[in-house]
Amino acid sequence: MELDVASLWILIAAALVLLMTPALGLFYGGMTRATGVVNMMLMSFSAAAITAVVWVLWGYSFSAGEPAIAGIVGNPISDFAMHNTEQSELLAAGFAGTFAMISVAIISGAIADRARFAPWLFFVPLWVTLVYAPVAFWVWGGGLLSADGFLGSIFGEAIDFAGGAVVHTNAGIAALVLALKLGQRHNFHDRPQPHNTPLVMLGAGLLWFGWFGFNAGAATTVEQAGLIWVNTLAAPGAAVLGWILVEKLRGSRPSSVGVASGLVAGLVAITPSCADVAPWAAMLLGVLAGAGAAWAVNLKWKLGYDDSLDVVGVHLVAGLIGTLFLGFFALPTGESAGGLFYGGGVAQLIAQTATLIVVMAFSAVMTWVIATVIGKFSPWRVTADIEIAGIDEAEHNENGYQLVSK
Repeated sequence: MELDVASLWILIAAALVLLMTPALGLFYGGMTRATGVVNMMLMSFSAAAITAVVWVLWGYSFSAGEPAIAGIVGNPISDFAMHNTEQSELLAAGFAGTFAMISVAIISGAIADRARFAPWLFFVPLWVTLVYAPVAFWVWGGGLLSADGFLGSIFGEAIDFAGGAVVHTNAGIAALVLALKLGQRHNFHDRPQPHNTPLVMLGAGLLWFGWFGFNAGAATTVEQAGLIWVNTLAAPGAAVLGWILVEKLRGSRPSSVGVASGLVAGLVAITPSCADVAPWAAMLLGVLAGAGAAWAVNLKWKLGYDDSLDVVGVHLVAGLIGTLFLGFFALPTGESAGGLFYGGGVAQLIAQTATLIVVMAFSAVMTWVIATVIGKFSPWRVTADIEIAGIDEAEHNENGYQLVSK
């Protein structure tokens, strides 16, 4: 079987999405303290490495195999280590694995500067297996939330083209649980600032680049690919403007970290809807997501949860906005009447809302259980002295920078 154009595009798209996890490491690494950059970047790289192994052994079967356990997950035994996967399916399986990688890596930003590395190494395979893979199966693999699934048949099938619920809402609520579990950093009330804004901007730029593969990798026609590409261009651009507007209304000046965060918020929001909204609606969504995320990141100071790098404000909130937006502005198709704006009624909004509620509840409970069990034999927090001195030296015997004093 020769490599056709469609398969070649999936190959390229998978490589683009794979790049996003190291890019996330750069983005997060620049936002931490200078003494925590190594630890932060290693959390992203280790997430990618461990997930790659898990995905081949059983993760892909959990998320896309034959239904098992009342349709909750795929059967991992029937295709352990992909020994029964057709060679023609391997490319799609690899592409799907890159989504699992970045999903779990996103969570790490909520526990920066205070989490030991060993518990994270246990958390990654457990979360991918017990949380990400089942949710992916429910939405994309014919499980509970699909059109023929138990919940999908009751509430309707949600639109989630590239992972608004599966990736960002799922990871965002897990990040909130871990942030609450670990508690505040010692200097939380001092509002720690990013130590390297160029690194943040570089990471954000690479994320935007990779996101075209993230969103458009599953496109099936030229027309659909074109719509996805334009929406993935327009939404984050508009989100940056929405973020700057909120900063201006607060009396602040536009910041590089704000622009980078607004960009990511727009990308998160357009992820579920990239193939199902018009370009003008994508820009409206971008403004709403950028403004909403800019407002949401300040909640941690008011409510007291230490979401170190704004995973909740950016990924959870923008993911919720993007997923619910489809209930209002989804384009009509041969299979769907569209959102409220197009006269499709409330059916799509109900489906979107039900999916979000189920995913958030499941992810929150399972993440808490996983984190609690791990904490019983491998404490999550470093000591106060290590946290103050910096986590890199204690956890990795390395430093991100060799500072020479004269």
